[in-house]
Amino acid sequence: MSTGAHAAAHKQSITDPTAFWGAAASGIEWVTEPTTVLDDSNPPFYRWFRGGVLNTCFNALDRHVRDGRGDQPALHYDSPVTGTTATFTYGELLERVARFAGALASLGVEKGDRVVVYMPMVPEAVVAMLACARIGAVHSVVFGGFAPAELAARIEDAEPKVIVSASCGIEPSRVVEYKPMLDGALDRSSHKPESVIVLQRPQAPAEVGVRDTEWEEMTWDEVDADAEPADCVPVEATDPLYVLYTSGTTGRPKGIVRDNGGHAVALRWSMENVYDIGPGDVWFTASDVGWVVGHSYIVYAPLLTGATTVLYEGKPVGTPDASAFWRVVSQYRCKAMFTAPTAYRAIKREDSAGELMKGYDLSCLETVFLAGERLDPDTYEWATSVLGVPVVDNWWQTETGWPIAANLRGLDPMPIKAGSPSVPVPGYDVQVLDESAHQVPPGTEGAIAIRLPLPPGTLPTLWQDDERYVASYLSVYDGYYLTGDGGMIDEDGYVYVMGRTDDVLNVAGHRLSTGSIEAALAGHPAVAECAVIGVTDDFKGQVPRGLVVLKGGVDAEADGERIRRELVQRVRDEVGAVASLKQVDIVGGLPKTRSGKILRKTMRELADGKTPVVPGTIEDVSVLDRLASVLRPEG
Repeated sequence: MSTGAHAAAHKQSITDPTAFWGAAASGIEWVTEPTTVLDDSNPPFYRWFRGGVLNTCFNALDRHVRDGRGDQPALHYDSPVTGTTATFTYGELLERVARFAGALASLGVEKGDRVVVYMPMVPEAVVAMLACARIGAVHSVVFGGFAPAELAARIEDAEPKVIVSASCGIEPSRVVEYKPMLDGALDRSSHKPESVIVLQRPQAPAEVGVRDTEWEEMTWDEVDADAEPADCVPVEATDPLYVLYTSGTTGRPKGIVRDNGGHAVALRWSMENVYDIGPGDVWFTASDVGWVVGHSYIVYAPLLTGATTVLYEGKPVGTPDASAFWRVVSQYRCKAMFTAPTAYRAIKREDSAGELMKGYDLSCLETVFLAGERLDPDTYEWATSVLGVPVVDNWWQTETGWPIAANLRGLDPMPIKAGSPSVPVPGYDVQVLDESAHQVPPGTEGAIAIRLPLPPGTLPTLWQDDERYVASYLSVYDGYYLTGDGGMIDEDGYVYVMGRTDDVLNVAGHRLSTGSIEAALAGHPAVAECAVIGVTDDFKGQVPRGLVVLKGGVDAEADGERIRRELVQRVRDEVGAVASLKQVDIVGGLPKTRSGKILRKTMRELADGKTPVVPGTIEDVSVLDRLASVLRPEG
């Protein structure tokens, strides 16, 4: 591991967290300074900055305006799907947020009340989130376009006083009407909000207030126009800022709670130390505000820092082509960008030579950060070669809210190792354990766990469900948070995340990670992306099965058989004969969530002849339909 600034910071964060995070807390402006940095009086329910009082919206907007940044751009909105752009200064964004906060207050929203935000990637989504933070309300953003059943489950659990929605979202090839899905969700839900606010978009205006409802229904303009701006409401550091739902194994979503104090301190610290972004820098995160990356690194972290954030309503390809990201970086002079590896794999598939990049001045771009799925070495090598800048993996989860492992570009840039997100971030005591909760030697795979307490900004519990929090995350290893990922730590302290522990194959008693086999497949020059699943086998227990998507221009008809043979041989050469990979299917696409995660479990269930539970987060269910004939045992 590094012997420099990172090593010193990490050691202090583990041995003296009060000193480390107490110093980091100076990056936030407090109404009342915390009396206790780490409250460890009730393990495993640790709380950060007990006694501290603050307002997250004040820290994200008001203080920057007060300190002279009122005319600096806070947010660039870029929407190739509608052909519109807009820039909001810190002063302008503050004015809009204060007014909408007043509108929410006029509808009876008070500190602690929940507001569900069901919106596309439009500035009003950011305004709604910050307006909730301003008055101490708890926002719960649900990805725009979620099906009624998924939305209803979140409404039932959060019990919002108000729902803020939009008439539609816009995809490259279609308009998605939100209002019918919202109405369907409210029909299913036993909880009814007091008010529903709808942002009308011209691509598909919604009928508002035309039916007998149990709630008040109005448009955004109606409530916003006459609202009196609201002041910031002080809240406790331990009060919730938001609840973000992640899919649960039982089908009931888990409400990840994020507090105000720890969240603000951790994200402010991460922006400069992990991502090397400071006040005035332009930062482009290509994600969605419905996901944790959007919460943390489109909205809160850049604004807490005084940077400029880019809100992009488009795709990596198809809006209009694989040059979309490069246009945004060039146009807004972005210092760094952050997205998912799957986005870069899509670009690589469409433009593997990087020809479309050549029309843009990318001299401003210093670093690319990727997270959300494992960054396979082949995608890392490709992105590094075509961009000519460091391509940095970082690993974290909805639950943690910010990176567990990263290459800290602002604190102590380290050599990059392909396939590794680098080292544990200060605050995270990352260990790899065997089934008996013993640390395994360097280079040995096991379950990745984090010794408690987790650092600030991570989940303190689940929404109104302490028991499920303990059962889901803390019950397997006493004193540890179980990440659910498997991997190893090498001799230099670099973490390698090889996949979810339920993606570990047991082939004739040998435990193999899907990640190592996927890395071998992805290295083939014809492969754009791939997935490996474990299929039940009567003789060996499980055998791996590969699914690959070929790069554009490769002829699957003419070259498919040769490519399949070469892929089987590559796995034999790089992983070993023990992998027993004999079947590789060439497919047109892989099923993914809207945030880019490949649905390996769903494919595994199909291949085992089960009826899979198709998650509501799926991007395109037709991809799964087409795979069924390939994957099913009788197919």
